[in-house]
Amino acid sequence: MNRSKRKLTLCVLAFCLMLTVAISPALATAQASSSGTDSAQAKPAAPATPSATPAAPKTTTKAAPSSSEIAAAKASGKVWVNTESGVYHKNGRWYGKTKNGKFMTEAEAKAAGYKEAQR
Repeated sequence: MNRSKRKLTLCVLAFCLMLTVAISPALATAQASSSGTDSAQAKPAAPATPSATPAAPKTTTKAAPSSSEIAAAKASGKVWVNTESGVYHKNGRWYGKTKNGKFMTEAEAKAAGYKEAQR
């Protein structure tokens, strides 16, 4: 077998394996519900791989800050810390706009290990 045929065979095999792993929890749930057991007694299917379990979300704000909250934070001299990237913004387009973040003083941000954004 030449290289391209071997590579194609491996790709098809990997695809089939991934498809099987993705479908198996859905099949287990469908079989449990169709067998007449009530959903409270049916156990959920265990994830096929450890990587299939979702990671715990990082620290996030409960809701995006309103424009009045952003204005109040700017007036009090606070910075917006992007908790996901590890940088803080003093102003600019990302101030109060990133998905994961919170307001704090610049000294608190530096003490917590956050770095100032380059732009």
